[in-house]
Amino acid sequence: MTSSENEKLLHALRANWQAEMEGQCTYSAFAKDEADPQRRNALRGLAAAEQHHADLWARRIRELGGAVPEYSGSPEGQADSLANRVGGIDLALRRVEIDETRDIARYGKQLKELGDQPSVAILNEVIADEREHYQVLGNLIRARRPLPRLPPAEQAQGALDDLLAARDKGRPQAAAWIGDAIYGVNDGLGSIFGIVSGVSGATLGNSHFVLIAGMAGMVASALSMGAGAYLAAKSEREIYEAEFAREREAVEDNEPEAREVLSLTYQIRGLPEEDAQRVVEHLAKDKEQLIKALARDRLNMTEEGLSKPMVSAVSGALSTAVGALIPIVPFFFMGGIPAVIVAAIVSLTAHFAVGAAKSLVTVRSWWSSGLEMTIIGAGEGIVTYVIGIGIGRIGGGQ
Repeated sequence: MTSSENEKLLHALRANWQAEMEGQCTYSAFAKDEADPQRRNALRGLAAAEQHHADLWARRIRELGGAVPEYSGSPEGQADSLANRVGGIDLALRRVEIDETRDIARYGKQLKELGDQPSVAILNEVIADEREHYQVLGNLIRARRPLPRLPPAEQAQGALDDLLAARDKGRPQAAAWIGDAIYGVNDGLGSIFGIVSGVSGATLGNSHFVLIAGMAGMVASALSMGAGAYLAAKSEREIYEAEFAREREAVEDNEPEAREVLSLTYQIRGLPEEDAQRVVEHLAKDKEQLIKALARDRLNMTEEGLSKPMVSAVSGALSTAVGALIPIVPFFFMGGIPAVIVAAIVSLTAHFAVGAAKSLVTVRSWWSSGLEMTIIGAGEGIVTYVIGIGIGRIGGGQ
């Protein structure tokens, strides 16, 4: 290995060491703030695994004659980021879960690039662990508790009872609420900003006409969003109920066939045949549980995960109204071109804030998401303002 190749390899290994140390700090910080002892222990286990990975990279760096760098990140890792602190631990873990998939892909690419057998051996061990971390994080997010590895046969019954209890308990997910609220605010802000811009262009910022058009648009948008959210949630629930009824009928007509379908489904997902049969036998002791399992696997949803129509309607309408009110506010206090300018500044600032807030759900960079929303809002405002000017001149000439 030449000197330049050795330095290139050391650069990659130091980056790996930094990433693993950041992961160790992240999981340790999450564990420190976690109240549930089982989840806390699972997070501590993940932190210990990340530290082990960092130690492996440090050892190889020293073997290559390099110096192990100092950790340059936050003592709390990614847990210290604004998005993770605002979104809550479940949303933060979802972001880290996505990062784990990126780490797996990055390490997989290094398998072909490093050209150093001892480093490749470490990569194979780390990739296997990272895949397991991804599964553990998914279980923590979905069930709010760590799921055990496949237990011995004599322990399967008790473990399965625990899993079923945790699954049936259910609880609302913060990310869904954040996403619904952001969508509603964004819809109201975008549509009414367009109306305000167009009417301002047509009337040169006449506050009387802008307020009439803006308030009417706000009410219409809020009602439309609320009705749409209600119908969507109601339709989703009706589809689930219809599928549940079909699965109940299938179980009543031919329960052995229904069991075989569910067992094959679990086997396709990677569960050994013996374990799949054991799970199905356990579910079949309660026919309702068997039907729920079949319906869940058909629709990939549970009854507890369905939105409540009235809650969706109210949250959709209110968030849309809040977003729609923002471009109108300046016209309550001023008129003419100054009101148009202030409304544009306030609306574009709100566009940036809404775009940045979207990063809590989409895991994009907050500034790029905010900038994208701002550019889209500015383009919408300019186009509708110009169209409004044209309409105003046409109307004035008649």
